[in-house]
Amino acid sequence: MTVDTATQAAYIVSGLLFILALAGLSQHETAKAGSYFGIAGMAIALVATVALALDHDISRTNLGLILAATSVGGAIGLHRAKVVEMTGMPELIALLHSFVGLAAVLVGWNGFLLVERDRHSAEALSLGASGTLGIHHAEVFIGVFIGAVTFTGSIVAYLKLSARISSAPLVLPGKTALNAGALVAFAALTAWFCVDPQLWLLAAVTLLALLLGWHLVASIGGGDMPVVVSMLNSYSGWAAAASGFLLENDLLIITGALVGSSGAYLSYIMCKAMNRSFVSVITGGFGIEAGPRTDTDYGEHREVAADGVAELLSTARSVVITPGYGMAVAQAQYGVAELTRKLRDRGVQVRFGIHPVAGRLPGHMNVLLAEAKVPYDVVLEMDEINGDLAETDVVLVIGANDTVNPAAAEDPTSPIAGMPVLTVWNARDVVVFKRSMASGYAGVQNPLFFRENTSMLFGDAKDRVEDILRVL
Repeated sequence: MTVDTATQAAYIVSGLLFILALAGLSQHETAKAGSYFGIAGMAIALVATVALALDHDISRTNLGLILAATSVGGAIGLHRAKVVEMTGMPELIALLHSFVGLAAVLVGWNGFLLVERDRHSAEALSLGASGTLGIHHAEVFIGVFIGAVTFTGSIVAYLKLSARISSAPLVLPGKTALNAGALVAFAALTAWFCVDPQLWLLAAVTLLALLLGWHLVASIGGGDMPVVVSMLNSYSGWAAAASGFLLENDLLIITGALVGSSGAYLSYIMCKAMNRSFVSVITGGFGIEAGPRTDTDYGEHREVAADGVAELLSTARSVVITPGYGMAVAQAQYGVAELTRKLRDRGVQVRFGIHPVAGRLPGHMNVLLAEAKVPYDVVLEMDEINGDLAETDVVLVIGANDTVNPAAAEDPTSPIAGMPVLTVWNARDVVVFKRSMASGYAGVQNPLFFRENTSMLFGDAKDRVEDILRVL
């Protein structure tokens, strides 16, 4: 068996392992195995690629660069994985997407410059005669465009998620027309480049894509950031697939298509969970029309102390906990898990209601609860728990805000009108854990805080949960 044949076989195995990884990650019980499948697939792919490079007699310098890049990248990845907090995971993922986009841009530029260097060689002339040179130029142009959009879009997402810039959407005059015009210009430049490939055209489309990626994500409000993360995940996949065509690497094409299609489907699920279309997310985010808290007088809120919450829980038969990003920030998941165990030991039915866009990353809350050893069978999705909330004695809203906002169901003028939410207000008693009365990440005030059956427990969620545990 030649090295080329063995490499292709290894790529097929890697592709299958990546498919198994995606399948495993779709369920709590198999998520760990899915991670191992993905690690194994990537390890096999790296070894096979290095072996193929050695078989093609690459220079020692290039081999050293490959090994150095692999070692440095692996070391950085291991370090970041060890030190990153769960609250920092969304922005880390956004930043990693930017690397994929930048790699696609560099591969595209390299592919064009290599062809230009050999343009008058017999190989280049053969390509032109067969008509495939034009296809190659289209691959270069499209790959650079997708990569550049992914690069700057991911950088803006990282800055927003890490609070380095405001999460409010950027509203430029005619922003939709600007996005549409950029796409029309891209199509025209692509046709021009295929007919008459010029370096300045490639530079122009790179600049256009960089600006479009920045504007696309900057124009999206904070309430839509979970969709943005999955959308950028999809973009990075298509950028990798474009690089695969340029490099004639089947594994990159397969992997890119897997990531691109799964990211697109996840974006669809996120949009459906928020009753929004993908186009509406691209053209603007929640919070554009949100007014300040003083716009509407909801009355006075009621406060409760930890001992009052403990008394409510001690007499309850059923409790539902709805976590949000605030729980992640406070690192309260371990105390919440201990509270769950204590209540269940007393015979109280305790379940969790997870909104599809809770947190700032798809599955964010599920990972936090799994990390704290909360049993999988009591962690339910929104559609599974909403029907039982009217029969629930106590709901603990820990760090959630927009995902439990009744305005989405009751106020047609609200910026989040129509967004499916957890109907926690139907329970007998609702306790909201918050640091203050501030609006949520989408910038929309929550009338739940002023309901007669709602009490506010202010302070750090981790500290308040520990106070409740001491009383119990």
